[in-house]
Amino acid sequence: MRAIWKGAIAFGLVNVPVKVYSATEDHDISLHQVHNADGGRIRYQRRCEVCSQVIDYSDIEKAFEEDGRTVVLSKEELKAIPAENSHEIEVVQFVPSEQLEPMMFEKSYYLEPDSKSPKAYVLLRRALEDTDRVAIVQFALREKTRLGALRIKDDVLVLQSLLWPDEVREANFPSLEADVRISAQERDMSAALVESMAADFDPASFTDDYQVQLRQLIEAKLEQGESLDTEETFGVEAGEGSKGEVIDLMEALKRSLDRKRGSGSAAGSAGDEAGGDSGGAAGEGEEETKPARKRSASAPAKSAAAKSADKPPAGKTSSSKSAGDKAGAAKSSEAKGAASKSAGSRSAAAKSTAAKPAAKSAAGKATGTRARKPA
Repeated sequence: MRAIWKGAIAFGLVNVPVKVYSATEDHDISLHQVHNADGGRIRYQRRCEVCSQVIDYSDIEKAFEEDGRTVVLSKEELKAIPAENSHEIEVVQFVPSEQLEPMMFEKSYYLEPDSKSPKAYVLLRRALEDTDRVAIVQFALREKTRLGALRIKDDVLVLQSLLWPDEVREANFPSLEADVRISAQERDMSAALVESMAADFDPASFTDDYQVQLRQLIEAKLEQGESLDTEETFGVEAGEGSKGEVIDLMEALKRSLDRKRGSGSAAGSAGDEAGGDSGGAAGEGEEETKPARKRSASAPAKSAAAKSADKPPAGKTSSSKSAGDKAGAAKSSEAKGAASKSAGSRSAAAKSTAAKPAAKSAAGKATGTRARKPA
């Protein structure tokens, strides 16, 4: 890295000489403009409106125009501004980091010790660590007085330039003043979606897809020339993407949750749809605000013993029927109590090896019910 500026941090009467390096860089692929007819490079020229001559950069000055009057400022006059000649990063306050508005952050710079002994540099760093605060500083860089925040990153002092308050626009949107009602179901569903996507931030796990695909396009064009087929290169039609506004918010939330929680196999999902009759009864007792839970394909139903324990008394015909239809009590080794069930019990109970003949007879009279094979 090459230092872009040299100066010193004024920490009270303590002077900390430093070199300033840009901490960030642009990774975008550089493209230039050409004439589409012949591929000729497009160049920009600094041409004077008065004499029509192309002007060299060394002969260009800066000017300010107001109310029809123009003031030309020479390079020497601009350099005469006191703040421009200052190479001091003055610490003016120490504040809690949570008081800094992230929107005000502009650009980051690394500060390297610029003296034979880095003791003053380490002292300032330790002071920030011990007090758990951020130093607010003022400095001049590239013809502008700037506000900045001095913090620590990996034992290195980092200077982050801040925007001035009048450089941050106010958000004034009349549409947000409308009375919008959010139901408890929508809030619960959105909170569940947030939880399903919760993770620790790892910037290395993200990729600039546009730059990757731009490189892919460049390499394909170099190989194929004008016969390039973008649909074949990317596997999708150009410009393809999601469009339209989401109208049914609850449906969108449910589908989003299903997508995040649908890590199971496609067979498991198909099994849930096929078993909608048996699963619907269980879902009716739950609150609507709770998101639907997908059942695992490896455990579509309770064990036989658990089902038997959950059975109601034989006298409660309708409840017994619902439980028998939903859980498939035919698989239970204790299916003897099925004799007291109504004709709505599944014929599968008749196939139980532990059932009495009376149970077989009662189950055999049932019509319209589906038979399930024992496990």
